[in-house]
Amino acid sequence: MPNIKSAKKRVLITKKKNAINRSDRSKVNNAIKAFNKAIDSANLEEAERLLPITMSIIDKGVTAGIMHKNAAANKKSALSKRLSDIKSGKITVTVKKDNKTIAAEKARAAKEAREAARAEFRAKQLEKEAEKVEQKKKKAVKEKVEVKTEKPAKTEKAAKTEKAEKTDKPAAKKTTVKKPAAQKKSTEEKTEEPKAE
Repeated sequence: MPNIKSAKKRVLITKKKNAINRSDRSKVNNAIKAFNKAIDSANLEEAERLLPITMSIIDKGVTAGIMHKNAAANKKSALSKRLSDIKSGKITVTVKKDNKTIAAEKARAAKEAREAARAEFRAKQLEKEAEKVEQKKKKAVKEKVEVKTEKPAKTEKAAKTEKAEKTDKPAAKKTTVKKPAAQKKSTEEKTEEPKAE
């Protein structure tokens, strides 16, 4: 560590500026990577959208002093030339897959296959359950029919006696009202008096 005050201050300033320069440089590199990734994945619409954004970020890097203006111009022209070559058909893009994406695709395909098998199994189970329910309903209907047929048929004599019983019964029942004991006596006395005369 320096001992002089101005040297100590200079160390702190360079730390801050280095951090700022590092972040600006990473912004430029990330913008270029995003543009190249869009081209490598054959997504030309995304690449066209990202080209002006990438160029403006490169220009900001020049003003920040992390890139020389000639190097920035060279990089911008290379990016635009690559896009125009792909559009015109001079260069054909072959989509590259790294091991990570290949493994992810395999895992996705396996997962979809498992889900399809599960769905098929569930559908079969539902069909079996529906068949069982239908069979139970059919059995219940058959049992009801058997119960109805198992009842002994009424003989002609029994049918005639039932009809006779029904016709013998009075149409309307007479209702009797119970009178209190005091009223009964008075009615009995009244009925007895005319007999005495």
